[in-house]
Amino acid sequence: MATAPKEAANAIALEEIHTEGQEPPKGQKTFTVEEAVETIGFGRFHIALFLIMGSTGVAEAMEIMLIAVVSPLIRCEWQLQDWQVALVTTMVFFGYMVFSIVFGLLADRYGRWKILLLSFLWGAYFSLLTSFAPSYIWFVFLRTMVGGGVSGHAQGLIIKTEFLPTKYRGYMLPLSQVFWLAGSLLIIGLASVVNPTIGWRWLIRIASIPGIILIMVFKFIPESARYNVSTGNNTAALATLQRIAKMNRAAMPEGVLQEPPKERRGRFKDLLHPKYLRTTLQIWIIWLGIAFAYYGVILASAELLERDLGCTSRSPLSENPGPVSEESHSPCYCRPFGPSAYRTMIISTAGEIALNPLNILGINFLGRRLSLCITMGCTALFFLLLNICTSSAGMTGFLFMLRALVSANFNTIYIYTAEVYPTTMRALGMGTSGSLCRVGAMVAPFISQVLMSASFLGALCLFSSVCVVCAISAFTLPIETKGRALQVFKTPCSISPLT
Repeated sequence: MATAPKEAANAIALEEIHTEGQEPPKGQKTFTVEEAVETIGFGRFHIALFLIMGSTGVAEAMEIMLIAVVSPLIRCEWQLQDWQVALVTTMVFFGYMVFSIVFGLLADRYGRWKILLLSFLWGAYFSLLTSFAPSYIWFVFLRTMVGGGVSGHAQGLIIKTEFLPTKYRGYMLPLSQVFWLAGSLLIIGLASVVNPTIGWRWLIRIASIPGIILIMVFKFIPESARYNVSTGNNTAALATLQRIAKMNRAAMPEGVLQEPPKERRGRFKDLLHPKYLRTTLQIWIIWLGIAFAYYGVILASAELLERDLGCTSRSPLSENPGPVSEESHSPCYCRPFGPSAYRTMIISTAGEIALNPLNILGINFLGRRLSLCITMGCTALFFLLLNICTSSAGMTGFLFMLRALVSANFNTIYIYTAEVYPTTMRALGMGTSGSLCRVGAMVAPFISQVLMSASFLGALCLFSSVCVVCAISAFTLPIETKGRALQVFKTPCSISPLT
């Protein structure tokens, strides 16, 4: 490691020599952002980045999981039918789908940090308004707007990915699942206390607090250096890298920061370029299927608990009407969660981190593609196992494992998508994938909350079949990103099949 005087002299020299768009003198050493990130290494900056950007998962989980714990109460208050309850979740993800593409385009053009801040301001504002919704229609509209705001939170993952050294991405990004788990457990715990006492409206107000707090700490996180060089703003990128090096007590590489000429950024047609077409289409299929399975599990868990859908109630109602209460026959039945239902939700939700150690090992040793193929295949199997007639403890165990597997699926595809695209289109790639993801999430409520009531086995077979398709798509992805440096520009060598 260089001495402090040498580092200071080197930094001054870098600033004096560097001018944007100018070639360095012949023989002058140069370095790229990728080389600087690898040279600086992992340190205190990355820990702070992990805590702040990871906490966006807490806010996002609370807003998304909120619907599962509020649905029984709004069903009672507004006498809603099954399809109306399902429509709430569908519209949340419709808002997410539409704004995910918009925020992805804007983030590639104007910066990740600005869009992340905008999305949190947007989400917090409409979330607070939701708590004052006077009717079902207003509730649906305002939650749709919240979904739009939450879609921008993915920029936090992109910022983390673009600052992390290659060998740490496969370890630190899956650990971010801890924050989503914390948010999910927090909203369920709060619901068990707040819903029976002061009501669901106060639960929504309390759930918006983490997002408001995060808005205040975003100023400590800089704009992505990779984004800055992609726009030609090498001065800002250099300043950011020097700040990180100082915080990590590490030396900068010697020479001048130099990247290839900038290209147009955030163009949708680039995702469908022949070099990316197959990868993009298969990623979209996987995202759609993973979200379909993930939110299907969450909503199916709530539906099983709300209706007490045990073995005796899975057959058609006309064949075995006895064990099912007359109230549950009504399309507008009203049955709020009890303490045991909240406990079961907490236990199954805790499963989201159960496979994290194995998921991290799989991602880093088996690779992203094979790891995802295995977890998707196991997800398909456990969906079918839900049809086994078992005790409530057995059902909780199956739900626990399903939550663990679908969480592992999300971990892997998030990492893969962030790694496979170059900087000039990374946010757009994540944004369009997020939109397709929400298509699956929009369909899931009608399977978990409507079809499952009519045909339990039919719903499970549908979920399982989709997971099998995703497993095949994952196994046949043309690129393996394990150990692969993040690509900055779309050069002919940006994609090397089976690397």
